[in-house]
Amino acid sequence: MQTDARPLDHLFDAASLGGPENAVGFVLWRVVHRYVREVDRVLAPLDLTHLQFTTLILAAWLGRTDDAVTQAKMARFGDVHPMQVSLMLKALEAKALVTRLRSASDVRAKHVEVTAAGVTALRRALPLVNEVQGRLFGDAGRPGGGLLAALVRVEEEKLPSKDVGRMSSD
Repeated sequence: MQTDARPLDHLFDAASLGGPENAVGFVLWRVVHRYVREVDRVLAPLDLTHLQFTTLILAAWLGRTDDAVTQAKMARFGDVHPMQVSLMLKALEAKALVTRLRSASDVRAKHVEVTAAGVTALRRALPLVNEVQGRLFGDAGRPGGGLLAALVRVEEEKLPSKDVGRMSSD
């Protein structure tokens, strides 16, 4: 049974931006998925996925100081669900790229450290990921580029967590 297209035509004529290609969310969704697929492809020979690489580089970035890197800190900084960070760290730990040690001061917390093998993996992976970024986004995606500046501006305008997913009664 075929749906009558007229109500859908009216919906798209009245309430949309004219088509998916005009909706930032749809285009961004497609671009993000393309970027992830490309990074997964170039990292496959290193036995890393985009998500594993991102988790590893996040641990390394936060580990530059003497402060303990915890899974909770990584989740907050990356704006990622703590369970997802935990699952990625388990995978990285199984590959001996990170270690997770129980905190002496908080038995619930685990301190994350990038191993020597993890640093070696990052040295090999970073140029590959940077090449994908440059190929897909060009100068606009480089530090100081217009695309990166626009995305950072949007990211900095975070909604308060209590408002996310809640409908206004106004």
